[in-house]
Amino acid sequence: MYIADYDKALYFTLWGQWDDLLVLMVRTQDDMLSKKIEIFLHAFHYGTREQEIMGAHEDLLHYIDHAMANITPAAIMEV
Repeated sequence: MYIADYDKALYFTLWGQWDDLLVLMVRTQDDMLSKKIEIFLHAFHYGTREQEIMGAHEDLLHYIDHAMANITPAAIMEV
């Protein structure tokens, strides 16, 4: 697991650093994280409904929270 990617994703999402979030989307090894970021950025830039944007934002934050909660101590040590 790549805990640094989750920390970065959380930071970039909360502070609205969309360019950095896009770079992370391309570079991360976690395919699910990459897809969640892609869905959020697409909704943010092209979404017409606030509910759609907020839903994608919440899905991304929920995935980051879930991924960080399920990282084993051995995986943290590898980073």
